[in-house]
Amino acid sequence: MRDVAIIGVAMTRFGRAEVSLVDMMCLSALPALKDAALGDRRVDAVVVANMGGARINRQTAVASALVDRLSLYPAAAETVENGPASGSSAFKVGFQAIASGMADLVLVTGGEKMRAVDNLEATDFVASLTHPEAEYIYGVTLPSLAGLFTRLYMERYGVTAEHLAMVAVKNHENALKNPFAHIQQRITMEGILFSPDAVVNNPLVADPLRMFDCCPVSDGSASLVLASVDLAKKLGRPIVKVAGIGQATDTHAVQERKDPTDLLAVRQAAEKAFGRAKLAPNDIHVAELHDAFTILEIAESEEAGFFPKGKGAKALEKGTTSLSGKLPINPSGGLKAKGHPVGATGVAQLVELVWQLRGEAGERQVAGAKNAFACNFGGFGNNVVATVLVRED
Repeated sequence: MRDVAIIGVAMTRFGRAEVSLVDMMCLSALPALKDAALGDRRVDAVVVANMGGARINRQTAVASALVDRLSLYPAAAETVENGPASGSSAFKVGFQAIASGMADLVLVTGGEKMRAVDNLEATDFVASLTHPEAEYIYGVTLPSLAGLFTRLYMERYGVTAEHLAMVAVKNHENALKNPFAHIQQRITMEGILFSPDAVVNNPLVADPLRMFDCCPVSDGSASLVLASVDLAKKLGRPIVKVAGIGQATDTHAVQERKDPTDLLAVRQAAEKAFGRAKLAPNDIHVAELHDAFTILEIAESEEAGFFPKGKGAKALEKGTTSLSGKLPINPSGGLKAKGHPVGATGVAQLVELVWQLRGEAGERQVAGAKNAFACNFGGFGNNVVATVLVRED
């Protein structure tokens, strides 16, 4: 297998897009291609991550449409749908094409226009990934599963509402340093938990989760360009190598798991990624974790091996995961504040990490970052992709 590098990255600001789904994808793809400094070289393939185009945007064959819009013929075109893990799954397809020698240059773009529908429809659209007979028909949603998971985690590991709020406060603060983040709003523990207005300003969504424990519904697009490391060197690009990718699944219905607080697929995907990278969790300098709900940052930080089970909240308390801490988590603002256009999320996590490893993250730059980790969490942990990136000097 050939070594693979990310040589170009870009993304749109997450929030509300006033253009079509494909045009929005162009707004990240074109600057990513420019960032890759390809000259007169053309990409061999385009891989698009998208979950809801057919249902909420009346658009199918999105990858073919993007190739046409960008005049990238005759590039191979492929659309990948894998729920909220679509972005990293599309990235994995592009990685495999380069590593196998089937392609030399691949454009990967993830995009979603979720605000084309109201929040209830968007919630139902995402809920359609739950088990159709055991969950969806009974009204299960991702916030409801997250609420149940959070309550169990609180009872077993001593996580409190204050710990959840700490994640939100930290990630909102990071997002203020990220011009691409959906939510540019500073929040405080007092304001969202303890003030007389907290019950109004931060209402319950799925007990014990409140509004500021949940990611927003977002539009957005993110893109990256992959090449062999040898070609990246010829092009004179900074070498951000894809050191390891791991993927794992768990039972579709959460109720069928032996222990519902055990995110087995996260642990197994991370172990595979670290094993292929020949690195350990304590080698990582910065991480992007899939915090669609605040509890998930804490739980994933444990399952990925950064902290012992049940100790993630204590690490948060100590400031270990803050921007100036030993292991900054979600310097982008995470899904919680950066936003979560589901098809774009996994790609956007990697875009942020490439910026971090290149030293291009501005105010939110993690000093000395050379090794990075991403966890893209599909369903409620039933399909997870983990990635390790390494900067080579």
